[in-house]
Amino acid sequence: MSATTAPEMVGRDAELALLQEALRRTEGGEAASVLIAGEAGIGKSRLTSEFRRLLVDEATVLTGWCLDYGSTPAPFGPLPAILRGLLDELGDDADDAAGPSRNALQLLLPDPAGTPLDRATVRPEALGETIANLLEAASTARPVVVIVEDLHWADAATLSMLSFLLRALAGRRVLFVLTCRTDEVRRGGAVRTFLAESERARLLERISLARLDANAVRELVVGLRGPLDDATIAHLVQRSEGVPFFVEELVCNVEGPLPETLRDVLLARFDALGEDARRTVRLASACDGAIAHDLLTAVTGRGGESLDEALREAVVAGILTVRDDESYAFRHALLREAIHDDLLPGERSRLHRSYAEAIQAAGGAASSLAFHWYQAHDPERALRAAVQAMQQAKDSYAFSTAARFGELALELWDQVPNADSVAGIERISFLARLGSILRNGGDAERALAVATLALGELDPQTADPAVHARLLRDRALYLQNLGKPGTAELLGEALAILDGHPDEDRLRASLLNYLSGRHLTSARLTEARETADEAFRIAETSGFDSAMSVAANLRGCSRIHLGDVAGGLEDFQLSWQHASDHDAQLRYRVNYADALFNLGRFREAVEVAELGVAHSRRLGVERATGSVLSHNLVEPLIELGEIDRAEEAMARDLALRTLQIFRVYATMSRIRILVWRGRIPEATRLLDEWRTTAAAISRVERQVWFSLHWGELIVSLGAGDPTRAATVLTGVITDPGPQLAQVSRLLLEGVRVVTDLRADGHHALADDTARSLGTAWAARPPALRIPHWDAVLTAVISGEIPALTEALDVAEHDDVPAIFRPVVRLELARAQLAAGDRTDAAHHATTALQLAAALGHHQVQRRATSFLRNAGLARAARQEQTANAGAPAELTAREQQVLDLIAEGLTNRQIGERLFISAKTASVHVSAILRKLGVTSRTEAAASSRR
Repeated sequence: MSATTAPEMVGRDAELALLQEALRRTEGGEAASVLIAGEAGIGKSRLTSEFRRLLVDEATVLTGWCLDYGSTPAPFGPLPAILRGLLDELGDDADDAAGPSRNALQLLLPDPAGTPLDRATVRPEALGETIANLLEAASTARPVVVIVEDLHWADAATLSMLSFLLRALAGRRVLFVLTCRTDEVRRGGAVRTFLAESERARLLERISLARLDANAVRELVVGLRGPLDDATIAHLVQRSEGVPFFVEELVCNVEGPLPETLRDVLLARFDALGEDARRTVRLASACDGAIAHDLLTAVTGRGGESLDEALREAVVAGILTVRDDESYAFRHALLREAIHDDLLPGERSRLHRSYAEAIQAAGGAASSLAFHWYQAHDPERALRAAVQAMQQAKDSYAFSTAARFGELALELWDQVPNADSVAGIERISFLARLGSILRNGGDAERALAVATLALGELDPQTADPAVHARLLRDRALYLQNLGKPGTAELLGEALAILDGHPDEDRLRASLLNYLSGRHLTSARLTEARETADEAFRIAETSGFDSAMSVAANLRGCSRIHLGDVAGGLEDFQLSWQHASDHDAQLRYRVNYADALFNLGRFREAVEVAELGVAHSRRLGVERATGSVLSHNLVEPLIELGEIDRAEEAMARDLALRTLQIFRVYATMSRIRILVWRGRIPEATRLLDEWRTTAAAISRVERQVWFSLHWGELIVSLGAGDPTRAATVLTGVITDPGPQLAQVSRLLLEGVRVVTDLRADGHHALADDTARSLGTAWAARPPALRIPHWDAVLTAVISGEIPALTEALDVAEHDDVPAIFRPVVRLELARAQLAAGDRTDAAHHATTALQLAAALGHHQVQRRATSFLRNAGLARAARQEQTANAGAPAELTAREQQVLDLIAEGLTNRQIGERLFISAKTASVHVSAILRKLGVTSRTEAAASSRR
């Protein structure tokens, strides 16, 4: 299958917004021309193509290309194509617009009739002024965008002309967009000089295209091939390094050899090197990471000027790059792969042995030794180094790296006699350690396979009971991570093995905690509480603080779900007091953030989850515990209406390969965000894709059952089908299974079902749904009928104006999901219209529309707009909006955060670091803030913030 190009551009929204902002500034009389810089294949031409597409009816777009003619580029390469487009645009007005020196155009556009150029009447020095006249004339009708592609191949004449035009047309409605491969620009060359002078004179603003992040690569792959499994995408991310061209070339053959077309492109520069430089680069290709200069000197057997000249040639050619730590690296891993693949098998083996011996002599890293001894076909030395590298990476919380070396050690184990002695660890213990590493690295399937292998090799008659019990515990945990049944039975078996072994009380307490957690997720709440009680007592007796913390944590969760909120919160305080290690602290933050969310304490939930995410990142467990913490961060952010922040947090999480159970939770949150944005077909496809998996997991994870039904309900509402949503809601209300605290939030969502049914004229079904909703709400434990939720729900069910009016203020509280601010107002407007009060109805519906727009909630905006139109209130709404037109546009929550940081004096880069977003994204937010506030500078924006 051949490579292709993605139908939609991905990962460049911020850069595209910067181009649009530059055009807006140009229209306002500012000099705003742009240089799009980046390496080959990064997507410069795709970005300009997308920009051109957006400008079809907005501006005149003229495009020219600098072409690669070798050492003698054609003069004025891109200008003829630009001029032809410009003359076509001006038509009969072109002669007048060109001015008295119009004949100078013959230098670039010869007379079609073949008339020879009259050197006596043509003044070459007037060419620039003539072109400037034409561009300025065209810009009087509408803005002109001049795109010059591949500036790195520009000749001196083109550069001189561009330098003149940038200055001559500064402040006119002409925007220049230049693209340039930064890795093709040589120091001291004409292009480098032109760029330096233009940027120093503020004639050009640089937009640097970075490599795509993992999430953008995923989107690109889906556009090219459709959904692929996480492991394939992760490998593609790693192999392509985020270069879009590489992704497009590799997507049809992720694991196989490089496609010939890609190999030829990669090796073109290598083939142009001198023999000495090629030999040095071949030697360097055996190292898959940074190569220290001293190591390269040892392997090549030479140094001094000879090696320096060879390396300098490779660096200038853009094959190697110089690191700050006096080492070298290939600019692209695929380039290293292509060069390394060209080595002969014997040559390759000898080279890796030379590296291994040099690294070992220098006391180098076990990770490098494992790689090179393996490539040198020395299994004994490779095994010893791989086990050491695995342990070192695990101790540094680099679980993904540890997993790779552990898998390598497992592959080598049977090839080495006395492997236990060589590795320095017994095989069963090694397998147990590897399983834990794989799980923390996000690969529960492989972890389960390793645990199953270890149990199969274990002799229950002679094995240490504690070792046997731990292996059963591990297998149970990995099954749980995959959402599969059998966890409780395995934990019960492990506890039975420890009977009669009082010296294993600490392990027994830990197993009881896992069993309590299993009861909790399956909603066997009383059993969960009682098991946690027993675990706490045993842990307390044995002085096991960490287990006490986890037991109190699980007991607190159970009590809250059972309606004992005060007791549950006391248990969480106790849990934190005894959280003496990282595991207990992370488990506390996972469950406490979830409990706060269920109780409507959204701001607190965000704070706890953010601390947990940062903690998990420090420990290197983002793929495991960190993933569920990311979900616990996203959920309250959605409730607060901070969708930009929720999407940013989710994007980071989706970039990581994580456990399936956590991916299900993240997917359900992703569906909520898509519905919020109005992307209903995408939300529907995602729900259809995951419905079977979620349904299977929901048989053992009750919380997944609620998440799935919530997803079904909001997709139905987003699609404008409240009758189907009512069916889903009824299914939740009448389900005989156990109920968790999440039911309260799902019942609150039923308010929207009732309002939409009424809006669509399904009055009988709306009344029935309202009655069953009220009955179900009244049956909830009193402590789980959150007071402000209760006021909103009962007001909407009643449909009465006084209750809805009181609910307006209640809906403003942070513990009420933000979406109910416009929902309650819109329902009040309907009630007022029915009572004949058109003025107040128009006011509240208009406010509801504005609130929904500020939140960016597509479906509620649509509902409010439809109500105003159908009720004949659209004119009144426009009048009210006109009256308020002088007020500044409301900032989003993310924009307000950015404005606060502007007021602190932070740069875009510093804002990006503070908010975990790119500097380009921060720049887009800053531009939006300036526009909304009606100010022209960051200083004015900061003053506005202080006011």
